[in-house]
Order: sequence, then C-alpha cells, then structure tokens
Amino acid sequence: MTALAAVLVGTGVVLSRPPDRVAAIDGHPVTRDELLFHLHRLAPAVQNELRNRYHLQGAIDWTAKAGDRTAFQRLTRRALDEIHRDKATLLLAQEHGLIGSPDHEDFLADLDAENARRADAIARGEVVYGLAEFSPEEYYSHRLTEITTALKQRLEPELDVTGAEVRQAFDADREAWSANATTYTYSKLVVPVPDGAPAAYAEGLQRRVAEADGLAEVAEREPGATLTTATYQGGGPAAHDRDLAAVLGGLGQGQISAPVPGTGQITYYELDGKTVDEEAAFAGYARRIRQSLIEEKFTQFLQRRVDSSHIEVDAAAVETINAEDARL
Repeated sequence: MTALAAVLVGTGVVLSRPPDRVAAIDGHPVTRDELLFHLHRLAPAVQNELRNRYHLQGAIDWTAKAGDRTAFQRLTRRALDEIHRDKATLLLAQEHGLIGSPDHEDFLADLDAENARRADAIARGEVVYGLAEFSPEEYYSHRLTEITTALKQRLEPELDVTGAEVRQAFDADREAWSANATTYTYSKLVVPVPDGAPAAYAEGLQRRVAEADGLAEVAEREPGATLTTATYQGGGPAAHDRDLAAVLGGLGQGQISAPVPGTGQITYYELDGKTVDEEAAFAGYARRIRQSLIEEKFTQFLQRRVDSSHIEVDAAAVETINAEDARL
C-alpha cells in the first residue's frame, strides 16, 4: 500500500464500489466528480497556506513535496476532510427534513434550478438579490450556509441554553457590557491658548491643574477658561463617543484627565461620578449572549456528529486522480 493509501484508509478498509465512487460517509457515496469539485474549490486556499508555511514562490507544483507529502496529497486530504464535515452536516439536515438529499448530483440539480429561477425573474423585470447567476463554488457556500442556519434553528430547542447559563456568561465577562451600561457625570474645562503663548505654556498649565483642587478652581484662574458639566451614557457609536469613554473610563472619581490638545485650546476632564445599571445591561445583552451560547453549542453538536460519523476512502480510486483532473 502506498503512503497516501495508508494515510487515507487508516483502518485498512477498502470499499467495494461503483467505478465513480471514491469514498463513503456513513454509507453515503462520495463520487469522483464530487471530490474533483472540492479539489478545485479548495486549491486557492491550500496554495496560500503552502506558500506561507513553506515560503514557496510562484506557481505551485502540485507534484512537488511540501514537507512529508506532495502539495496535491495535502490538497486531497483537505478536500476529503471538508467533504466529511460537510456531508455529516447535510445528512443531519436530511434527517430533520431540511433537504431531500445530501448527494453531489442533487446539489448540482439545485444549482441549475436556482440559476434558472433567477434568470426567469430577471427576464420578468423582478428584483433579484445577490448574484444573477451562481458558479458551483459560490452556490455551494451559499447553500451550505442556508442549510446550516436552518439546521441551527431547528435544533435550538435541543441545544437547551438555560437562563442560568446566560446569566453566568454575563457575570463572567463584565468588561464586554459594563462600558455601555455606565453613566458618567463629568466636568469639562476648555482653556484657550493665548495668541503668542510660549512653547512652555501647556507645561505650565498642566502644573497649575495638578496643583489645583479640581477643575472649578482652575477655571476661576485661567483667562477665558470655560467649565461645563455633563453626563455621558457609554456605548455611543461615534468616534467622539469612543474617545470620551476611553478618557472617562480611565478615571477614578475626582480624578482629572491628561490634557487633550486641540486647535487653539487645551481640554481637561474631571470625573464627578459614575453609575452602572447592571440589570439594564443584562436586559440589553441577554439576547445576544443567548445567541452566542446557541452558536457555541451548535458548533459542538456538529463536531460531535462529525466525530461519530464514519468515512471510508478507496485510496486506489483516489490515487487515480491528479492535478490535471481537478483543473489545477
């Protein structure tokens, strides 16, 4: 048995197969055309990985060694791994009535039907969202994403994310939500820089601020200074909001910020107080946290499904395929 055969078969199982079958996943065939499709689809990603890992230049020679295997053997391994994972997902979707078949031929039939539907809609002057026509690679990603989303929704009751789990995740990651749930009360001092001020003016102002008992005292002494008070609810989308939150978030009560220079002026902030509305934050974040936990449990569920599924590979059939067959 060749090195590739040993890698692919692993268990020593060799399939009794129709001529076009190169593997089977839980008894469902993987055809030669299906493997060729995935080899062609994944080639660009594998090329980039090989270039980065082995510092390869120029076009990839698929027959040349990259480490202990040829580049094409690595691509073949990747394609079989992806077929294994994706087919396990498709079989699960079939069990839940979301698709009629996990087979490659049915995927191609769906592709033709979808492209025909879009062409007909365009001919009738209707709005078609997305691509006017899918390539096989584009439609594969599109279809698998739709199926995975529908499967996640179907399995959500089984994933059983509890309220206690949501609260635990919320309590464990206060930094993720506390900024948006914090209301700051602060004072803002704007000091105009006098025309013709010496280069050391800012340094002198900083010394006077440090020596004063708060910004109110500085405002009384600095010509033209303006002192205002305001409140700020964290989490604003604008760049100014993020900058203000960064300044106020780094201050303790009564502390004064470092100077913030501007055009013809210098600004200081003093934190007068802050409050955190934890329950309001939980109400706002609970849905997002729940969705994140559903995603996490769904990913784990799918991985267990993949791990429990069984792939058999006909190494001899796989070895008859080369880069030219995959249009590389």
